[in-house]
Amino acid sequence: MSSRFNSIRNPKVYIAFVVAFLVVLFFYPMELRFKYEYQRGRPWMYETLIAPIDFPILKTDAELLEEINEAADRVLPVFRYDRAIVLEQMKALNVWMDSLQLADQWIDTLNQTVGRIYDKGLLPYFEDASEYPMIVMLRDRNITELPYAEVYNERTLPLYLRFALSDAENHPQADSVVDAIIRNKLVQPNLVYDEKRTDQMHKEAIDYVSPTKGMYYTGQLIVTEGETVTPQIEQLLDSYKAEYEQSIGMSAESWVLWIGHSAILLIILFLLFMAMFYAERDVFGNRNNVHFILLLFVLSFLVTIFMDGDSPFLMYLTPYAVFALYLVSFYPAGFAFRIYSIILLPLLILPTLGLELYVANLLAGAIGILCFAHFNRGWLQFLNATFSVLGLVLSYLSFRLITEGTLSTVNFEIVLFSVLNGFLIVSAYPLVYLFEKIFSFVSEASLKELTNTNSKLLLELARKAPGTFQHSLQVANLSEAAVREIGGNVLVVRAGALYHDVGKINNPQCFIENQAVGINYHANLTPMESAMQIIQHVDDGLEIAKKHKLPKEVTDFIETHHAKSLTAYFYNTYCNNGGDPENKEPFMYHGQYPTTREQVIVMMADAVEAASRSLKDYSYESISKLVDGIIGTRLEGNQLLEANISMRDVHLVKEVFKQQLAQIYHARISYPERK
Repeated sequence: MSSRFNSIRNPKVYIAFVVAFLVVLFFYPMELRFKYEYQRGRPWMYETLIAPIDFPILKTDAELLEEINEAADRVLPVFRYDRAIVLEQMKALNVWMDSLQLADQWIDTLNQTVGRIYDKGLLPYFEDASEYPMIVMLRDRNITELPYAEVYNERTLPLYLRFALSDAENHPQADSVVDAIIRNKLVQPNLVYDEKRTDQMHKEAIDYVSPTKGMYYTGQLIVTEGETVTPQIEQLLDSYKAEYEQSIGMSAESWVLWIGHSAILLIILFLLFMAMFYAERDVFGNRNNVHFILLLFVLSFLVTIFMDGDSPFLMYLTPYAVFALYLVSFYPAGFAFRIYSIILLPLLILPTLGLELYVANLLAGAIGILCFAHFNRGWLQFLNATFSVLGLVLSYLSFRLITEGTLSTVNFEIVLFSVLNGFLIVSAYPLVYLFEKIFSFVSEASLKELTNTNSKLLLELARKAPGTFQHSLQVANLSEAAVREIGGNVLVVRAGALYHDVGKINNPQCFIENQAVGINYHANLTPMESAMQIIQHVDDGLEIAKKHKLPKEVTDFIETHHAKSLTAYFYNTYCNNGGDPENKEPFMYHGQYPTTREQVIVMMADAVEAASRSLKDYSYESISKLVDGIIGTRLEGNQLLEANISMRDVHLVKEVFKQQLAQIYHARISYPERK
C-alpha cells in the first residue's frame, strides 16, 4: 500500500487527469439536461406533471414518415422543353426524306405531323406510364401541369405517324416509311427529364411537412403520478422535453452549465482514480498505465458525444466492447471489467436511451472479457465478437419486453446495427498492437509467444545452459501454481520465470546446475571472485534482454529475482576464512526490490527450487522446513519492503510450494531384480 501512496504523489499523474478533464470538457455539449427519466410501459415515478409552458406536440417518427411519403408522392416529374432537339431532328428528317425523293405531299404531311408532335411535346417511353398520371412541363419559363395521356410519347409515336400518312395518296408503303423513321431515330423526344428541378420540388414538398400537430397549453395535464407511460403520454413527454431543452435550456446561464457538467466529469474521473488506486497491482507505478486508461476514457466520451445524434439507435452501431478487449489485453480480467464499467458511464449521461445502452454494452463487454482467454486469436476473434453481439441483442429484446410488453415492435434495423457492431469490434481490435508499441505494454498474444519454449532465446538457453533451462521450467511451474492460488497474471509470471536466469548464457559453467561431473568452476577462485561472477548474471541478463527486445514486464523479473540479497554460500565461506563480516557489498546483488506479487512469487520460487536440489530427505516435513526457512530469510532481509503482497498471500504461496515440491520429489517404488 505504501508504494501506491508513493506513486500517487507524483504530480505527473494528476497532470494526466487534468488534461483528460479539459479535453472532454471542451467537447462536452453545454446544454440543460431534462430532469425526468421515463420509459414507455413503465409507471411515472415523479409527481403529477402539469404543463408549465406552451409547447407544440411533436409527431411520432411513423406519422412524420407517412406524411413525408405522401408529400413525396404528390411531387410531379419535371420535363424541360428542348428546342435544340426539335431543330436538329427536323433538319435530319428533311435530309433523309430528300435522299429518298419522297413526294412533296408526303414531305409536307410528315413535316406538319412531326411539327405538331414537337409543339405539343414528345416524352420518352416509360415502362410504367401509370406512375406519372400528371407531369410538369417547363417551356420558355412557363410551368404547365399536363396529364400524361395528353402528351405524345415514344410508344404511341408510330401510331400517330401512320394515321397522318394514311390520308396521303400515291404511296402505298406508309408502314415501311414509318418503320424507317423509327429505326433511324429521326424523331427523338424533345421533353427532357429535369432531375435537378424535380429533386428541388421534392425537397420543397418535404420541407413543408410540419413536424408538429397542434399545441399543448400551460396548465394542461401531461401525466399523473404512478400512471403508466402510454405511447400517447410518451409523445407528450417527448414534445415537452424538446421544448424544454430548446427554450429553457438555451436560456440557462452558461456558467451554471459549466459548473454542473464539470462536477459530473470530476465525479467520473474520481471513480476512475479510485478503481485504479485499489487495483490488485500498482497501476500508478507506471505512468503509461494512467495515460492508456485515460485515453480509453476520453475516446469513449468523444465517441458517445459524436454518435449521440437524432437517432439514438445508431449508438447500437458503436463497438464499445472493443474497449473491454483493449483493457483485458494488458490487465487482469477483474480490473479490466471495473475500469470498463466506469468508462461506459458517459452513456448514462448523454444519450436518450442511456440506461438501455449502458446495460447492453456492459453485458457485451463482460462477455468479451469472459471469452477473451479462449477466443483471442485468428478467426476465434469473430466467435468472441459473435457472443458480444448476442449480448447486445438479448439486452435490446429484454428492454423491449419491459417497455413495450411485446416483441412485435422490434426494430430489425437495430438488430442489423448490432451485427455490424460485431464486425467493427473485430476490425478495431488490431489497434491493440499499436497501443502495445505506444505505451510499451505487452499484450497476452505477445506473452504467449514469449512463453513458447521454441522461441529463439529459450532454445539458446536450453543449448548453452541446459541445467539452468530445466531450473527455469521448474520455477515457472511453481510460480504459475502459486499465482493461480492468490490471483495475478499467469502469463506474465510464467514469462518472467522462464527468462529470469537468461544471463547465465554468457557463463553457464559458473553455475552448479550446468557444471560437468567432477568439475568445480570455483575451485581456484576466491569467495569474492566467485560472488562477483555469480552476481554478474543479472547484468548479463539485462543486456541480453535488451538485445532481444524483451518487454519491460519481463526484464523486471531479471532485475528483481535476487533483489538486494547476499550470495550466502560465498559470503559465509569468506567469513569462515577470516573475512570481515561487515564487508557485505562485494557479495550483495545490486538488483531492485520486487514490487508486484508476480515478481515476489518468482523470487521465492527461484530460491526454493534451487535449495530443494540440496535436500537429502524429501519428506513433507523437510520440504516444509526448507520452504519456511527460505521465505523467512527473504522476509527477515526486508526483500519484500516495496512489494504489493499481503502476509496472507505469502502464506498461501508457501503452502503451494510445499505441495508442488512434495509431488515432484515424491517417493518412488523400488523395482525388485529378477532372479
